[in-house]
Amino acid sequence: MKSYYIAALVVFFFNWCYIGKAANGQGSGASFIFGDSLVDAGNNNYLRTLSKANIQPNGIDFKASGGNPTGRYTNGRTIGDIIGDELGQPNYAVPFLAPNSTGNAILHGVNYASGGGGIMNATGRIFVNRLGLDIQIDYFNITRKQIDSLLGPSKARDFIMKTSIFSVTIGANDFLNNYLLPVLSIGARLSESPDAFINDMLTHFRGQLTRLYQLDARKFVIGNVGPIGCIPYQRTINQLKEDECVELPNKLALQYNAKLKDLVTELNENLPGATFVFANVYDLVLDVITNYKKYGFTTSSKACCGNGGQFAGIIPCGPTSSMCSDRDSHVFWDPYHPSEAANLIIAKKLLDGDTKIISPMNLRQLRDH
Repeated sequence: MKSYYIAALVVFFFNWCYIGKAANGQGSGASFIFGDSLVDAGNNNYLRTLSKANIQPNGIDFKASGGNPTGRYTNGRTIGDIIGDELGQPNYAVPFLAPNSTGNAILHGVNYASGGGGIMNATGRIFVNRLGLDIQIDYFNITRKQIDSLLGPSKARDFIMKTSIFSVTIGANDFLNNYLLPVLSIGARLSESPDAFINDMLTHFRGQLTRLYQLDARKFVIGNVGPIGCIPYQRTINQLKEDECVELPNKLALQYNAKLKDLVTELNENLPGATFVFANVYDLVLDVITNYKKYGFTTSSKACCGNGGQFAGIIPCGPTSSMCSDRDSHVFWDPYHPSEAANLIIAKKLLDGDTKIISPMNLRQLRDH
């Protein structure tokens, strides 16, 4: 089973890959994207891993590839792609592991995200290989030195600090493919309470974000974990009714989110010159799931592409999967990830939403900040 959950949806918005323009006339910056499958644009294509999306019909509506799979875990654009398009970005951030992630291409941004990745290094080991957040930051350190070589140290520092945005979409896998995973995590759950595990996550996350700051990152987007108990996979294996979600995963997400908000406040106060934006993805996504008809969907419980159970939520999307005829009518593309239609709604709210959704400013404001 794959590891991506609307939870991470939180991360969508981070996922955008547009070139940010500084309000002070510094010119174009870059979008540096960290996270899991919700924002992976193809890094897992280059890993020997069980978590891959470079198979049909993934990407069937992605115009830039002619409908061929790219390694994105959805039918079309990710939220990051959509935001980039909305803001006139000429190129999507290139996956770090791709052969063309060299030279001037990195000045448009680089994507380090990896399906199955998490804050904790043990997260996602069921997939054999994946890039956890620590490794993703190691890779950014390599990019950081390349930008020095391209622009010179002084201009490179201004480019990173003043015009570049760092989006981090991560955390869902730490629950779904670590703490809550049967067999692999039973020992951890017996020895570590939810509070202790969440505190461990946040201690690691604090260190990781501080490390990015030390590498000159200043504009951050941090999304909380979405309602992971509502994805088709969770609903299917727990044999729920259409309007029900699994209680424990959602409870853990809310517990983590409350403490994450405090961490974001702490970092804004303690890291001079940095702006950390907090995206309330949980409430945003839950609203789309609960009020799906209002948004023009016919279902928010069944996957468009998948097999198994009432909500097609057991077997990931692949060549042998059944696929719905109207992909824009489903909130979820597969058992774990949203459709492009859902991504479009989320992206627009993150771009221009008020402080109930994203604070202290939205993505358009952060770009010009």
